[in-house]
Amino acid sequence: MAKSIKVYSTLTCPWCIRAKQFLKDNNIDFQSIDVSADQAAADEMMKKTGQMGVPVIDIDGEIIVGFDKDRIKQLLGI
Repeated sequence: MAKSIKVYSTLTCPWCIRAKQFLKDNNIDFQSIDVSADQAAADEMMKKTGQMGVPVIDIDGEIIVGFDKDRIKQLLGI
Protein backbone atom coordinates (compact mmCIF):
# COMPACT_ATOMS: atom_id res chain seq x y z
CA MET A 1 0.00 0.00 0.00
CA ALA A 2 1.32 3.44 -0.90
CA LYS A 3 2.34 5.67 1.95
CA SER A 4 1.14 9.24 2.31
CA ILE A 5 4.20 11.47 1.88
CA LYS A 6 4.34 15.25 2.18
CA VAL A 7 7.51 17.25 1.67
CA TYR A 8 7.36 20.73 3.18
CA SER A 9 10.02 22.79 1.45
CA THR A 10 10.99 26.02 -0.27
CA LEU A 11 12.08 26.44 -3.87
CA THR A 12 15.53 27.73 -2.90
CA CYS A 13 16.45 25.17 -0.23
CA PRO A 14 19.24 22.86 -1.54
CA TRP A 15 18.44 20.06 0.94
CA CYS A 16 14.77 20.23 -0.08
CA ILE A 17 15.76 19.80 -3.71
CA ARG A 18 17.96 16.81 -2.80
CA ALA A 19 15.21 15.20 -0.73
CA LYS A 20 12.63 15.53 -3.51
CA GLN A 21 15.11 14.27 -6.11
CA PHE A 22 15.88 11.24 -3.92
CA LEU A 23 12.16 10.40 -3.77
CA LYS A 24 11.79 10.90 -7.54
CA ASP A 25 14.85 8.72 -8.24
CA ASN A 26 13.22 5.95 -6.21
CA ASN A 27 9.83 6.37 -7.95
CA ILE A 28 8.16 7.43 -4.70
CA ASP A 29 5.01 9.55 -5.08
CA PHE A 30 4.89 12.56 -2.78
CA GLN A 31 3.10 15.86 -2.32
CA SER A 32 5.46 18.83 -2.52
CA ILE A 33 4.34 21.78 -0.40
CA ASP A 34 6.04 25.16 -0.83
CA VAL A 35 5.84 26.73 2.63
CA SER A 36 7.24 30.03 1.32
CA ALA A 37 4.09 30.47 -0.80
CA ASP A 38 1.50 28.79 1.44
CA GLN A 39 1.14 30.28 4.93
CA ALA A 40 -1.42 27.67 6.01
CA ALA A 41 1.03 24.90 5.08
CA ALA A 42 3.83 26.71 6.94
CA ASP A 43 1.57 26.87 10.02
CA GLU A 44 0.75 23.16 9.65
CA MET A 45 4.48 22.34 9.44
CA MET A 46 5.14 24.46 12.55
CA LYS A 47 2.48 22.56 14.49
CA LYS A 48 4.06 19.23 13.50
CA THR A 49 7.67 20.21 14.26
CA GLY A 50 7.71 23.33 16.40
CA GLN A 51 10.17 24.97 14.03
CA MET A 52 10.53 26.56 10.59
CA GLY A 53 13.46 24.53 9.23
CA VAL A 54 12.97 22.76 5.91
CA PRO A 55 12.77 20.20 4.51
CA VAL A 56 10.21 18.50 6.71
CA ILE A 57 9.11 15.12 5.40
CA ASP A 58 5.90 13.58 6.72
CA ILE A 59 5.62 9.86 5.94
CA ASP A 60 2.31 8.51 7.28
CA GLY A 61 2.57 10.84 10.26
CA GLU A 62 6.24 10.08 10.99
CA ILE A 63 8.12 13.39 10.85
CA ILE A 64 11.66 13.75 9.53
CA VAL A 65 13.29 17.16 9.86
CA GLY A 66 16.03 17.62 7.28
CA PHE A 67 17.15 15.24 4.56
CA ASP A 68 17.84 12.04 6.52
CA LYS A 69 18.23 9.52 3.70
CA ASP A 70 18.65 6.53 6.02
CA ARG A 71 15.49 7.37 8.00
CA ILE A 72 13.53 7.89 4.77
CA LYS A 73 14.71 4.52 3.45
CA GLN A 74 13.80 2.87 6.77
CA LEU A 75 10.27 4.29 6.79
CA LEU A 76 9.69 3.47 3.12
CA GLY A 77 11.30 0.04 3.25
CA ILE A 78 13.72 0.74 0.39
